[in-house]
Amino acid sequence: MKQPLYQVLYVQVLVAIVCGALLGHFDPLSATAMKPLGDGFIKLIKMIIAPIIFCTIVSGIAGVQDLKKVGRVGAKALIYFEIVSTFALFIGLAVAKWVQPGAGFDVDPATLDPNAIAEFTTRAASQSTVDFLLHIIPDTFVGAFARGEILQVLLLGILFGAALAGMGERGKPLLRMIDDFTKVVFGIAAIIMKAAPIGAFGAMAFTIGKYGLDSLAPLAALIGSVYATSLLFVFGVLGLIARATGFSLWRFLAYIKEELLIVLGTSSSESALPRLMQKLEKLGASTPVVGLVVPTGYSFNLDGTNIYMTMAALFIAQAMNVELSLTQELTLLGVAMLTSKGATGVTGAGFVTLAATLQVIPTIPVAGMALILGVDRFMSECRALTNFIGNGVAALVVARWEGELDREQLAAELSRRG
Repeated sequence: MKQPLYQVLYVQVLVAIVCGALLGHFDPLSATAMKPLGDGFIKLIKMIIAPIIFCTIVSGIAGVQDLKKVGRVGAKALIYFEIVSTFALFIGLAVAKWVQPGAGFDVDPATLDPNAIAEFTTRAASQSTVDFLLHIIPDTFVGAFARGEILQVLLLGILFGAALAGMGERGKPLLRMIDDFTKVVFGIAAIIMKAAPIGAFGAMAFTIGKYGLDSLAPLAALIGSVYATSLLFVFGVLGLIARATGFSLWRFLAYIKEELLIVLGTSSSESALPRLMQKLEKLGASTPVVGLVVPTGYSFNLDGTNIYMTMAALFIAQAMNVELSLTQELTLLGVAMLTSKGATGVTGAGFVTLAATLQVIPTIPVAGMALILGVDRFMSECRALTNFIGNGVAALVVARWEGELDREQLAAELSRRG
C-alpha cells in the first residue's frame, strides 16, 4: 500500500521549511524564538554520530580482518578528496574572477567594525596544521565520544577494529555485541529523524526571522554566484564522476532527497549523516568503505566549503579594490586547501575557516569579513548541501575502486527509488 504523502518524511520537511520561512518573514520576533528547535535536533543527531561511526568502522575492519585493506581504502579516499577539492577551489576562484560579484562596492576598510567578526577570527587564530594533526589524537578514550570529535572517534575505531581483528576467534563474541549495538544506535537515529520537520522548521524560521529576506538584496550577487558555482560543480564535476563510476547523479539525488531537505532545513550536513551511511550501504557499498570514507570526508572532502572560501575571499578583495597577483591567488588556493581541513558540517564552520585563510593572506583585510557576516547563514545551506552530496559520491567512487560496490544492487535501488 502506498504511503500517504503527509507521512512521507521529505514532504513533512519541505512543508516545515516553507512554514518556517513564512513565520520568519511575517513574525520575525516569534520566529527567532524557534531557534532551540533547530539546535535541539542537531544536538540529538550529533549525540549518536560518534557511536555510529565507531561501531561501523570496528565492525567493518574486524569483520574482514584485513588491515592492508584499511590502509588501501584510506589512501584511495585521501587521493580522491585532494583531487576533487582542488577542482572545487579552482572553480570557485575562476567564477569569482569572471563574475566579479564584489566589483563596484568600493568599501573603505576603515569603516568596518572588526569587533563584529572577533569571535570567528579568535577561533581561527587558534588553528594550525600541527594543532589540527595533534587534535586528531584524543586526550582519553572516552573524551573523543564526549566531545563528539569525528576524526578522534575515527582513529579510535580503526585502532579498536585492528586490535579486534588480531584476536581472531576470541574476538567474535565482542564483534557480535558491537554489531547488535550498531543496530540499536541506528534504531535511535530512526526515532530521532521523526523530529526532522520540527528541527527544519525551527532552523529556517530563525534564519529568516533573524536576518530577513531584505538582507539578501545588497549581497545577492555573491549569494547567487556561490549557489550557481556549487550547482556547476555538483552537476558538472560530480555528475561526470558519477557517470564514470556507473550511476546517474540525478537518480542518486532523488534517492537521498529526504536527507538533502534535512540538510537544507538545518544548514548542517551532519544532521543527515546516519541516514546517508545507511543508504550508501543499501546502494551496495560495503560497510568498511562507507565507515571509513564518509566520516573522513566530513573533514577532508568539503567541496562546498572550498568553493565558498575562494569566492568569499575574492569578493572581499574586489569590494575593497584589492588587486591580487597570480602568485597571491595561487597562495590563496594553497592556504584554503589546508585551512578547510577539519571544518565540520555545523553552521559557522565555513566562516571560521575563511577567517583562518584570510589571516594568512595579509593583502586581503580580515575586517572585510564583516561585509558578508549578515548573509553568511544564507550560504551555509549551499555549503552543507554540496559537502553532503560530495561525500556520498565519494563513498560510491572509492567502493567501486576497491571492488566493493555491488553495481547490480546500486542500479536496482536507484531505479526503484529514483
